[in-house]
Amino acid sequence: MSLAQALLNPRRVALIGASADEQRLTARPQRYLRRHGFSGELFPVNPRAETVLGERAYASLADIPGDIDFAYILLGTDNVEAQVAACAARKIPVACVLADGFAESGPEGAALQSRVLAAAQAGGMRLLGPNSMGIVNLNARTALTTNAALEAEELPAGRVALVSQSGSMMGALLSRGAARGLGFSHLVGTGNEADLTAGEIASLLLDDPDVDVVALFLESMRAPEQMAAAAAKARALKKPIVALKLGRSPFGAELATSHTGALAGSDAAADAFFRAHGILRVSMLESLLELPLLVAGRRAPAHSHRAVSVMTTTGGGGALAVDALGVLGIEARKPDAHAAAKLEAAKFNSHARLLDLTLAGARPDRVMAALDALRAADDTDLVLAVIGSSAQFRPKDAVAGIVEGTKIPGKPVAAFLAPQAEASLRLLAEAGIAAFRTAESAADCINAYCAWQAPRELPDPAAPSITLPAQPDEADARRLFAALGLASPFAVMQDTPPSGMGYPVALKILSPDIAHKTEVGGVVLNLPAADALREAAAAMRARVAAAAPSARITGLLVQQMRKGLAEAILGFRRDPEVGPVVLLGAGGVLSELHRDIALRLAPVDLETAREMIAEVRALKPLSGWRNLPKGDLDALAEAVVAASRLASVPQVAEAEINPLIVGRPGEGVTVADAWVVLR
Repeated sequence: MSLAQALLNPRRVALIGASADEQRLTARPQRYLRRHGFSGELFPVNPRAETVLGERAYASLADIPGDIDFAYILLGTDNVEAQVAACAARKIPVACVLADGFAESGPEGAALQSRVLAAAQAGGMRLLGPNSMGIVNLNARTALTTNAALEAEELPAGRVALVSQSGSMMGALLSRGAARGLGFSHLVGTGNEADLTAGEIASLLLDDPDVDVVALFLESMRAPEQMAAAAAKARALKKPIVALKLGRSPFGAELATSHTGALAGSDAAADAFFRAHGILRVSMLESLLELPLLVAGRRAPAHSHRAVSVMTTTGGGGALAVDALGVLGIEARKPDAHAAAKLEAAKFNSHARLLDLTLAGARPDRVMAALDALRAADDTDLVLAVIGSSAQFRPKDAVAGIVEGTKIPGKPVAAFLAPQAEASLRLLAEAGIAAFRTAESAADCINAYCAWQAPRELPDPAAPSITLPAQPDEADARRLFAALGLASPFAVMQDTPPSGMGYPVALKILSPDIAHKTEVGGVVLNLPAADALREAAAAMRARVAAAAPSARITGLLVQQMRKGLAEAILGFRRDPEVGPVVLLGAGGVLSELHRDIALRLAPVDLETAREMIAEVRALKPLSGWRNLPKGDLDALAEAVVAASRLASVPQVAEAEINPLIVGRPGEGVTVADAWVVLR
C-alpha cells in the first residue's frame, strides 16, 4: 500500500484507546467516522470492553486479524512509545499520535519524541504527530479526528486541501468554510512533525486528482527542502500552495547578536522562502479560505503590475476597497486605452480609478459589459468587483453578471461583498469565484497574488578559497569578503602606525568578542596623521579594557577614510528554519531602528540583487531620484551577489558588512566594517 493511500484514504483503521463512553474525547474518531459515512473497517482497541459504541472491541493490537492501514493512538503520553513499537511490529504503514507532552514540552519530552520516532522507523512505519488531531478526507468520508468541528451533521467537500500544524485551526477553518459554502478535500493535522512534515504531506496531496490548491497553516518552518520540493511539484501541476504562517512578531530578534541576526528574523526569512519557491503567503485567516479560488488552476503571472481594475455598485464600498489595496501598495488604476475604448463603446465613464455602477445597479448585462472592458486592460493584474446591498437582498441578481462574465476565460476576477451576504458568497463559491467578506482580506489576497512569482533557477556558486580561524575578528571577516570579490584596503596595527596608509584614517579595535565596537569606545574616525593615530590607539586600548575587560584583543585595524553617497548593510545568515539568506538594508548604527531591508534566499543572481536594491527605501536616492547624484548601483548589486555566495561556505553562520559605503558610478563600494560568526 502506498503512503498516500494509507495516510489519506485508509480502509482498515485501528483506534488504540477508543473509549466506550461517547462523551469522551477518545470516542470522537469512531463517532465521527460513522456519522460522516466512512465505509471502511474499524477496529477499536480497548482491553476493558467487549464492544465500543456498538462495534466489536479488541483487547490489543495483536488480536486484530489481517492488515491494518492506519492506527490512531488515542492513549496518554506515557503509553505512546510502547504502542508505536507495537504498531511498527505489525507493519502498519502509518500511525498517528494524538497525545502532547513531547518536543514542545522541553528536553524530556524531546527525548521521548526521539525514542518514539526511532521505534516507528525500526519497523519502517511513518508517524503523524505527535500532538496531531488526525486526518479528514471529505471525498472518502473519512473523519479520522478528535476535532469537535466534526460534530456538524453535514460537511461540504471541496477541492482545497488543508495541512495544519495546529489541530484546533483545522476545525476553525473547516467550520468557517462550511458556513459560506467553501469545502475542503482533505484536512491533515501534522502536530509536532516528528516524521511526516507539512511539506511531504502537501506533496502527497498535490498528486490527488481531487485537489486543486493546498493551503498551509504553519507555526514554524520544518524540513524546508521537503517544502521546496512540494512547491516545485505545485508549479509543474499548476496547483498553487497558499500559506498562512505565524511568527510575524519582531520580539525574538532582540536576542540576536548582530545587526543581520536582528533584522533577518525568522519571519523575514520565511517570507523570502515563500517568495523564492512560488508559495503565496497571506496574513489573515479569512484569506486562507478566500485566496484558493483566485489562484486555482493558475501559475504565477510572468509580470506583476501591482495594479487592479475596480468596479463597484456602492461608492463607499468601492472607496474602502481602493483604500485597503493602496495601503499594501496596490494601485486601483484608471482604464488604459484598450479598456477605455470598450468602456466608451458600452457607454461607461472611462476616466476614473473606480468604475462606479451605483446608478446602474448590479444589472447582469451592465456588470458583464464592465467586466469585459476592464479585463481588456494591459496594465492590471485582475478585476475586483465590489457589490453593495443587492448582494444581501437579491443574491442571484447581484452576482449573476459576475458569474456569467467569468465564464469567458481571461484575467482573474474577484468580488468583495460589502454587506453581510451569505447567500451571495455561497453562489460565488459554487461558481469557483473568489469572494471576500472584508476589504482588508480582499487586499491581503490580492497582495499575495500580485507578489506571486515563478521560482528562479538559483546560481550554483563556487566556494571561495579561504581558511578562517575558529574565532575570527574583523580582519578575518574582511579577508573572507575579499575572497568573494569585496576587497577594501586595511592594515592591522599593534603599536606602530602602518606605513603607506593615506590619511585621514579610521581606527577600530580588533576582537572576536566585540560585535558592536562603538558601544565600548572601539572606533575613532578622521585621524589626520601618524602621531594622532598612535595616541588614539593607546587611549582606545585603555577604554576597551575598562568597558570589556574579558574581551580578547587581537590588534587594531586601520583603514583610510572614505566618503560616499549612502551607507548600506549587507548581511548573510544561515537561518535555522529556511537556510541561507542574504540581506540588504539601510546601513550604519541606526540599521536596526529603521528596519528598512530586503531579504532573499541565498545565493541570488544580479536580477534579484537589483530587485532588492529597489525595495530598500533608503537607497532610492541612488537611482537619481529628484535629480540627486546617482550611486554605483551596479557595484552594489554585484556586492549583494558576492555576499550571497557565502551560502557555499558551510562553516559561516552569519556575516555582514555594516556599513557598506556606496560611491558614485565607477567608484564602487567600500567595506567600512565587517563581521563573521562561524557555526
